[in-house]
Parts: sequence; structure tokens; C-alpha cells
Amino acid sequence: MGWALKKPEDVPGAAWPAIAIGLFVAFGGVLYGYDTGTISGILAMPYWLQTFSTTPDNTLTASQDSLIVSILSAGTFFGALLAAPAADFLGRRWGLFLSAAIVFNLGVILQTASTGQDLLIAGRFFAGLAVGLISAMIPLYQSETAPKWIRGAIVGTYQLAITIGLFLAAIVNYSTQGRMDSGSYRIPIAVQFAWSLILCGGLLVLPETPRFLIKQDKHDQAAKSLARLRRLDVTHPAVVEELAEIQANHNYEMSIGTASYAECFKGTIGKRLATGCLLQSLQQLTGVNFIFYYGTQYFRNAGFRNSFIIQVITNSVNVVSTFPGLYLVEKMGRRNLLLMGAIGMCVCQYIVAITGTVAGTTNQAAQNTAIAFVCFYIFFFASSWGPVAWVVTGELYPLKVRAKCLSMTTASNWLLNWAIAYATPYMVNAQYANLQSKVFFVWGSFCFVCIAFVYFMIYETKGLALEQVDELYGIVGKAWQSKKFRPQIAFVDVAEMDGDKRGMSLSQIAETQERKRSVTHVDKV
Repeated sequence: MGWALKKPEDVPGAAWPAIAIGLFVAFGGVLYGYDTGTISGILAMPYWLQTFSTTPDNTLTASQDSLIVSILSAGTFFGALLAAPAADFLGRRWGLFLSAAIVFNLGVILQTASTGQDLLIAGRFFAGLAVGLISAMIPLYQSETAPKWIRGAIVGTYQLAITIGLFLAAIVNYSTQGRMDSGSYRIPIAVQFAWSLILCGGLLVLPETPRFLIKQDKHDQAAKSLARLRRLDVTHPAVVEELAEIQANHNYEMSIGTASYAECFKGTIGKRLATGCLLQSLQQLTGVNFIFYYGTQYFRNAGFRNSFIIQVITNSVNVVSTFPGLYLVEKMGRRNLLLMGAIGMCVCQYIVAITGTVAGTTNQAAQNTAIAFVCFYIFFFASSWGPVAWVVTGELYPLKVRAKCLSMTTASNWLLNWAIAYATPYMVNAQYANLQSKVFFVWGSFCFVCIAFVYFMIYETKGLALEQVDELYGIVGKAWQSKKFRPQIAFVDVAEMDGDKRGMSLSQIAETQERKRSVTHVDKV
């Protein structure tokens, strides 16, 4: 394959339908990114401060600042937890549709109509609830429909859509910041109706995922969905074989355990859940949302000129830098790319912290250096931990508990997102901790933790079918040995074993099937 991303020659059918569907569903990330980025600029707008501030000097207290920003993340935390029952009961497609059409639009309506903090806070909570639901279901939908050879790049486009949303928010905020009427904040908020309308319109014609339909024992519908995704006839051997393997894997998983929440914490699934939750938590602890939530305020308060333009620049870097990540996730693999990103982010954060602490933010050279290395940091994040965290968590879990585990890993992301959004004003404001540039020492230290986490916890899942990830974790005990793994089990063959053998571990089954293949080969010779 070289360095080009192209469909392997031995894979039948067309790849573009599944790729196009995965890319479109990723558009839901714009809702997340835009809603996150909008508030950063709105809180710095003169008219908004005059209207919503409760202090004589038209400023926000640290507690008000924290609540307005972090309430979105509180809503997303609960939304992510609700995503599992919604996705398993309504389906991946209809769960996404109702989250965007009803819950998200309700939040936008309340925010647009607000003239005081209470209604704005209520609107941000409901918008966050919808974003939490969507953020768990989009990687779920993508991972269950994408071909394995390009699954990482497709799931990674969710992060690309988030960066595009952040960039669009920065542009709209910059365009309306000078208005001295309610349009200064109502226009940026109301624009979100357009993003919701686009997503809902497409979801009306997209197929349900074949794996969800298998989970619901709707085999005929699953065959039609997979045939549509692969652009093949439902009777094509490739469709029949892939469906049979999905069905057999699901049957095997159900035979050795239930689909309850308790099952998520047992055996290798518990290990994978811990990996996913820690990965999503550390993604937030790298400090990226400090820049996108509070960047405009931070740069302005630190004496930087043109803080709105700086925010546009950082968001532009964020968008452009995601593209290399979508390519490298299939070339370098998940593990190597996360490791490279963690090292790069750690170095950049420490340079920003040291520069700001030693030279101060009033020094023009120090300002330029800080902005440059913030941009370098964003490059490393956007090309690695930004998209790959969603890719890895989307691949880790068996079908029976995939929605439940993904909802918990996504909730971990939002819990830390909320904690950082709430704590940041207290960390940087002069009347409290007053860390200023020293806050980057905190983020840099967590990036250092990320390096060790990747080495000891992240398994390489590049090129594996979702069903083969179960075999990977059942056979390989140490993350750094995962690159040597080659699939040996066909779950269709496991289904034909007698009851006693069905109770064996995956490593024992792999040995049995390997011996069977060896004997068959000798007999043929």
C-alpha cells in the first residue's frame, strides 16, 4: 500500500458509500465544537457583559464565569450516560436524530431568547445534554459502519468536525463582537439551528448500522444495511461472510456473559473500559479546552493584543492540523501516533509555561514565543490525541456492551471537561490562585503522564475488525506486545464447537483452531 490510503485489492465492493456516510455523520461534531467555541467569545463581548453582568463594573465573578461555561459540560456528562440506553433502544440513527432535533434545538431556543443568566444557563444545560448524547453515538455509528482498513480515519473525522465547529464559532464571534445590540450574542447562538437541520436531514435517509440490527435479531435488515454500505448484493459471499462473523462473535460474547452494566467491569472488558475512560480523561487534562474555552479572555487579561484574532489563529491551526492525524492514524497506527503527540504536547506546554513565567506576558518577544508554541501544541494535539482518542474508544468494545462502554468513556471526557471549565477561573484569576502562565506547567505535567499511559495501556488495533479486538485482548497480555498480534480465530468456526469447547478462553480457542488448520494442511498434502 505504500503511503497511500487505498482500498486493499482483496476487499470486494465499493468503499465510498460507507466512507461518505461516516463523513456525513461526523458533521455532528460541528454542534459540539461550535457550541464550545461560541461561549469563549460571547463572554468577552461588551454588549453581552452590559446585559448579563450583575456587577457595577460590567464583569463576571469567577463563580458566574465558571457556572456559565461549565454547565454545558455538566449537561454533556449526563447526556453521554443516557446515550447507551438511547442507542440500544432507539437505534444509533434515531438516537442521533432525536438528540439533535429535539434536545439540542430546545437548548438553542432558550439561549437565543435569554436576556439574563438563568435562561442562558438552562439553555446551555439542554444543549450540553444533546451534545453528550451525540458525542457518544457518532463514534459508535461510524465504527459500526466503516470498513476496517480505513475505520480510524473515518472515526477521526469526528474530531475534524469539532475543530471546524470551533473555527466557525471564532469567525462568527469575531464578526459580531462589535455590535452593541442583542445580535452580538444571539446571531452566534442562533446559527446553531443550521447545523442541527443539516444533520437531521441526512439522518432521515441514512441506514441503521448492521451490527445494531444483528443485536436486535433483525438479520434480514442487517444484510440489507451491510449490502448498502458495501455496494454489494445481499447474497454476495463477502456480505454473507461478514454478517456471519458479526453474528457468531455476538453469539459467542452472549454465551459467556450478559449485556449488563456489571459485565462492563469484568475481565478484559473491564481493562478496556479503564483504558477508554483514562484515555478520554487525559485528552481533556492535556489542557486543550483551556485554550478554546478561556483563550480569548486569557490572552486579553494577560496583555496580549487582538485576543479575538489570536483565537481565530489557534482555531485555524486546530482545523488544518487534524488532517495529518486522519492520515497518520492508519499509517503510524494508534499507539505510535498517541505517543508522538504526547511527547510533542509535553515539550510545548513546558516551553509556554517557562517563557511566560521567566519573561512575563508583557514582553513582546515572550508573547510571540508563547503564541507560537501554543500553536505547535495545538498541532500535536489535533493530529494525535484529538482524533485518535475517539478512534481508540470506538474500537475497543464487544457489540453486546459497546454502547454502554462508549457512553461511560465519553462521560469521562465530559466530566473532566466540566472540572477544567469550572476550575480554570479559580486557577488563573488574580484574586485566587493567580497561576497565569504557570497553569501551563499543570497541563504539561499531565502530558508527561500521557506518555507513560500510552506505553503501558494502549493496544494497537489498526487493521483489525471490531470482532478481532476481542481476540487481541484475550490473547495479548501487555500493550507493548500488541503490534505482533495476528488474528487466528474465526468466530463462525467457534459457533460450530461443542458446549465444552465454547467455555474455553480465547487463547485456548486460538490454539485449537491453529492445530486444526495444521492438521487439515497436512491431510491435504
